[in-house]
Amino acid sequence: MATPSATFSEIVTTTLREHPALFSDNMSNHNALHGRMAAKGKKVLIDGGYEIVRNLEYAENDTYQRYSGYETLNIAASDVLSAAKYDWKQAAVNVTASGLEMRRNSGKNQIANLVKSRLKVAMKTAVNNMTSDMYSAGTADGGKQIGGLQQILTQDGTGTVGGINSSTWSFWANQFKDGAGATAATIKNRMHELWLSCVRGTDRPDLIMSSNELYTLFWESLTDLQRYTSDAGGEGTAGFDSLKFITADVLH
Repeated sequence: MATPSATFSEIVTTTLREHPALFSDNMSNHNALHGRMAAKGKKVLIDGGYEIVRNLEYAENDTYQRYSGYETLNIAASDVLSAAKYDWKQAAVNVTASGLEMRRNSGKNQIANLVKSRLKVAMKTAVNNMTSDMYSAGTADGGKQIGGLQQILTQDGTGTVGGINSSTWSFWANQFKDGAGATAATIKNRMHELWLSCVRGTDRPDLIMSSNELYTLFWESLTDLQRYTSDAGGEGTAGFDSLKFITADVLH
């Protein structure tokens, strides 16, 4: 039977929808690396500057010598200080709401605040994309992207980061160990070798980010030991279970 409105049938006119005020999150990719850096205080706000510069002690003073009596000492100058520099990168997420939308989304008929809900989505969008950038080579959008792990860490330790070429200055090269062909029986040996090259006194890794494939191999190598933790450094409560390798949490 025909009705005056194609939208409002009798059942639609007389029955309210079950409409919760909360929105289900189907787009946020909560990321362990971003969360861990924030929790460790590695996210720093900088208020300005032409470029971002980080000072480096790149060499020892080479005038150290043992001497006796009036033996001549080495008073040559030693070049031991330098700096890495990084260009600013910019990103933006736009949130809009028209006057009509805000007028309609008010009063007793408001289910959820439209502007605040859009703002939450914008914040999650920013985090998701920044997280992708943190793993990147910094080449997207004509170099407008920040340089992430793919730029900082290379498979052969070469490359230019912060204006310093690690092929020329070996102190700047990242450590590396080829994981190709690794098995559950060999993965820990390779990790031990790489670990030792990354340890300098008490300065040592506290986080290992792994691909799903290598994470699975490492997990399988620990099956008999069951050495894992579900809440290392807060990752468990954030939805990220972690394994343990020496003093570092291993996350995929």
